[in-house]
This record gives sequence, C-alpha cells and structure tokens, in this order.
Amino acid sequence: MDNQSSVITQVSRDEEANNAVRDKSPPGSTSKKPRNRGLFGSLFCCLCHDQAESPPVNNNAPLLVEENGTVSKVQMKPLLPQAKSKDAGKICVVIDLDETLVHSSFKPVSNADFIIPVEIDGTVHQVYVLKRPHVDEFLKRMGELFECVLFTASLAKYADPVSDLLDKWGAFRCRLFRESCVFHRGNYVKDLSRLGRDLNKVIIIDNSPASYVFHPGNAVPVASWFDDMSDTELLDLIPFFEQLSKVDNVYTILKQQNSTS
Repeated sequence: MDNQSSVITQVSRDEEANNAVRDKSPPGSTSKKPRNRGLFGSLFCCLCHDQAESPPVNNNAPLLVEENGTVSKVQMKPLLPQAKSKDAGKICVVIDLDETLVHSSFKPVSNADFIIPVEIDGTVHQVYVLKRPHVDEFLKRMGELFECVLFTASLAKYADPVSDLLDKWGAFRCRLFRESCVFHRGNYVKDLSRLGRDLNKVIIIDNSPASYVFHPGNAVPVASWFDDMSDTELLDLIPFFEQLSKVDNVYTILKQQNSTS
C-alpha cells in the first residue's frame, strides 16, 4: 500500500503544473488526462511526474531538452530505423495509446476487451482494457495508408502486450514507449524531431497537448476517451486521413485545420 499511496500523491500533486501547460495549448486542443489514476499512474501514460523526482534514466537516448524548450544539437541515434521499402514516401503517423485508442484500469470491468497481467513490485495486477469504438477499422485503414508508429508514455510491460492484442493487422511498424520520451517540465513529451523522419511528413494523433508541446503544428488532437461506447471520433477521422495521405507536406492541411479549429 505504501507504493500505491506514493503513486497517488505523485500523480495528484502535479495538477497545478499541468494547468500551465494546458493554458498554453493550441486552439482546438482537447483536455488533458485526469491525474487521479492511483496505482496505474506509474504504469500507464502518466504525463506528470513529481517535479522533485529525478528524470527516468535512458542510456540510449539522453534527455537533451533544456528548460527554455530548446533542444541540444548533440547528435543522437534516431528513434526509428530506416523506413521499409513498402513505406517509402509515406507519411509517418505517430499514434498514442491510452485514452486515444484504449482506456485501461486496475478496477475490474465486466466488458473488458483484454485483461493483461502486469507485475509491479513483485505483485501481479490485472489490467482491464477497453477498446475505443471503431479502433479496429481505424488501425486497419491507417496501416494501409501510412507508416504507423505507436508512441506511448506508458511502460512497455503494459503497452506491448496491449498492442499485440490490439493491432491485428500489423499497422504499427514500430513501438516506442516511455523511455523514448523526453522528460520536460514534469511531462513525458514525444519529441518528433528524434524520430529520424522529415517533420513535414510526420503527424501525431494524441489526446494530450502536453505530449506534442514541441510540435503542435504536426498534431491531430483527439478527445480523451474512457468508456463512451457511442463515440465515433476514430471512424470520423478516417476520411480526413485518407485526404492527408495524398499530400507531400502535412503542414498544408494541418495549418488549415488549426486555423479553423
């Protein structure tokens, strides 16, 4: 229980810090993920960690973002390997997991699509996962049109088995987890410049503006999803992405979208 209590405190104390990020979010951005996640705040996509906590250690990808938001020029290995021949010329679409494609909880859910056992501090916990409506159609079509990459701030020991069950079509060419994020001002940020792809051919789909704070112009925001089975957002997005898949520069479409949001 001590570990659970510390996780709850850690998550809830950062609400004020995240309000500052939310206030600076671009027009049309959706609300941030709730902070009252309890134990799974340390496992799932917890965007806010205690400011006094040391950043997570990542020996392969140093945390090179300065407090003013600038990125160090030190060369690093790209997060993604060279694109496969079948994806040559395609736009790279980075897709979030929690509250974008699924919602997960340690609380038993009778209609869970998946139940994932996850070991935390020597104890196995059951994680109950709900799939967002139309996620199957969405992922299948996205995998046909784009080089899709799963990028989540959750831990791999949870997100990897969820992805195995969720992605039946092999839409995700690569999967990136918490250690690939940049820890910046209390948030796990997905730095698109580290992918190894031209930014004018990169899109991020995410429910949290803090995740793409370095590259808001590349974002297609989606509303956070928890359990509304009448939700149609992923289905509604398919025609938009079919249009986007044909452009040479994503900014030509995304700037128009942001200006009308």
